[in-house]
Amino acid sequence: MRRLRLLHNLARYGTVSATAEALRLTAPAVSQQLTALEREAGTRLLERDGRKLRLTEAGRVLVAHAEVMLDQMAAAEADLVALRAEVSGTVRIAAFPSAMAALLPPAWTRLTARHGTRLRLRLTEMDPSDGLTALRRGEVELTVAHAYDFLPAALPPGCERHELATDPVVVALPVATGPHEGADAVEPVDLATLADHAWISAPHRTTCFEMSQRACGNAGFVPRIIAECGDFPAVLAMVAAGIGVSLIPRMAVRHIPPGVMLHPLAVHVTRSVFAATRRSGTQYPAVRVVLDELLATPAATPQPS
Repeated sequence: MRRLRLLHNLARYGTVSATAEALRLTAPAVSQQLTALEREAGTRLLERDGRKLRLTEAGRVLVAHAEVMLDQMAAAEADLVALRAEVSGTVRIAAFPSAMAALLPPAWTRLTARHGTRLRLRLTEMDPSDGLTALRRGEVELTVAHAYDFLPAALPPGCERHELATDPVVVALPVATGPHEGADAVEPVDLATLADHAWISAPHRTTCFEMSQRACGNAGFVPRIIAECGDFPAVLAMVAAGIGVSLIPRMAVRHIPPGVMLHPLAVHVTRSVFAATRRSGTQYPAVRVVLDELLATPAATPQPS
């Protein structure tokens, strides 16, 4: 296309020097590219006419085709410029459940209000590791994931991490187990004091299960797990019933049922909630605006039921 553009401009300007000046090239560079184009075409495209070069019949045919192709290229470039300037298209998002509840709905509402049907969002629930794998494979454009402070998450090659929130882990206790400060207690709890209690944990092979194991291990005991559940409202219902105690990320608590107190930990455990994109992903306006809305969305504070 570069050589066809040179031929097209030569037909317009008439001489190599005028063509070179218009395109800000040197005359020898223009001549070399035209000679290479003739070799590629397999026929003479130019002939001397005094100090000028004149198109042969083959040259005129190729210039006519070049004009059509250059017009198509210009239209393609204009479309790309429009896409870069206008927020439109589909953005596929993977997110873990508590982020889907706390972060995605308000961001989605604002995005819909600002961009209407031009921007289409497709949201799929995925565990953080699965979401990062989907991002690496190109199955989604953006993943919302998390990593505990002692369980770092490795980003796939070619991806970027964008911090969204720091989410503290709290311990959920039945009212009868701790002091009665209220649904969101302020007195820190030393996990070692809960070594003899029954525990409710996230399922095996999840990062939340591993977090509980390590936090309790750091406190000097192995938790006696009597129930495994990945649904945090169900976990809180079991805590309220006095079945056991549990470690829960604060963002995962949307409503605090009666009979449950949430205490901070004496030895803090936190998880970082982040969005991940491919490095080239944020060059697309649709992905960029979704990321910006997530960055601007604070995690809502849950209220007692």
